[in-house]
Amino acid sequence: MRILLIHQAFCGPNDPGGTRHYEIAKELVAQGHEVTIVTSRYNYLSGGLKAEHLYPPGFHVHFASTLIGLHRSYFMRILSFLSFALSSLFVAVGPGPQDVILGTSPPIFQAVTAAIVAIILRRPFVLEVRDLWPEFAISLGVLRNSLLVWLARLMETMLYTCAKSIVVNSPAFENYLQKRGVPKSKIEIVPNGADISMFHPESRGESFRRAHRLIDNFVVMYAGALGLANGVEVLLEAASLLRNERRIQLVLVGSGKHERQLRCEAELRKLPNVLFVPAQPKERIPEILAAADACVATLANAPALQVTFPNKVFDYMAAGRPTVLAVEGPIREVIEKSGGGVCIAPGDSKALAQAILALRDSSSLRAEMGAKARKHVEENFNRTQQAQRFLEVLKGALPMHPITRSGAKTTVVGEHGT
Repeated sequence: MRILLIHQAFCGPNDPGGTRHYEIAKELVAQGHEVTIVTSRYNYLSGGLKAEHLYPPGFHVHFASTLIGLHRSYFMRILSFLSFALSSLFVAVGPGPQDVILGTSPPIFQAVTAAIVAIILRRPFVLEVRDLWPEFAISLGVLRNSLLVWLARLMETMLYTCAKSIVVNSPAFENYLQKRGVPKSKIEIVPNGADISMFHPESRGESFRRAHRLIDNFVVMYAGALGLANGVEVLLEAASLLRNERRIQLVLVGSGKHERQLRCEAELRKLPNVLFVPAQPKERIPEILAAADACVATLANAPALQVTFPNKVFDYMAAGRPTVLAVEGPIREVIEKSGGGVCIAPGDSKALAQAILALRDSSSLRAEMGAKARKHVEENFNRTQQAQRFLEVLKGALPMHPITRSGAKTTVVGEHGT
């Protein structure tokens, strides 16, 4: 089977950012399927060029032209999304016949492109919903213009109608889609998770600790995007409350549109216990999380955001580290069921500071939570299991007689597919 994915923010193991699609595609290729990715040359988090990577046979990566400037302004972000959506349309029809076209949102524009490609190639279209767009943008006040809201809702409805199946990564998304008129039979849940083989809970991340002078510190780690929706400001507020606890160090690993604002805020508050580290390639994340004594996951205190399954939490769990979770919804159920961390209300800096102190003061509690977290993610959120589930969804979208295939070879091609 040949699978085509159009995804501007696709990340390989050498790139900073989420690698859900790389890890799932790697599993599918290992089973003999072919996966073609149409993506941008520019990394979504850092804005720099993506790293070179040697992909296995059957894994094809094609680059589409994209305007740079994702983090300059919301206007430039939209232009970047639109430029990729347009150029990827021409690139996507070039690699040859496909069995199924996979679109992923957000951004929603690239999913529209995938739907159009499916129509052109006369192949089934499967939509993956990773975040509820435009619902999140409306809830956060980013999208306010009534005409633009109407157009965004129209695109959303069109995608739901065109898709043969809709994959969601959070069980809470199912209710939202049904309220939008999507039949339950069309919705499939393939949650976020982790490639557990990458993480080694016994490791202590000594090299990262030495490099950043953290050898004797109690390290609280946040590893993820620094954007409006992430609610990272609460970490700075907690750091201010903990400024007299000399051994506690909060480490923020990531990049994003609000990074400069957060750095300025930390300087204004004169917070010596906050360290910013630029976004790192996924292959380095296991070593970085190994340096943590505890990890933190936050989101902005907006109701529409409290339905997500943040991928960083599953990496924390796979690393065998306790999580302080400042997010409501289904991810809270995961932490509570696993016993792998402490749950607090979103935006509550005092509760966050108290949770950090409690974990610092009890190494046995940290060890118990970390072990439970690792066990739970191994049994329930393993990338290998999720790749198999994704494959079942894609197969279910196929017509009765998929295209006959010949041998595959690895290709990484230029911006115009040459």
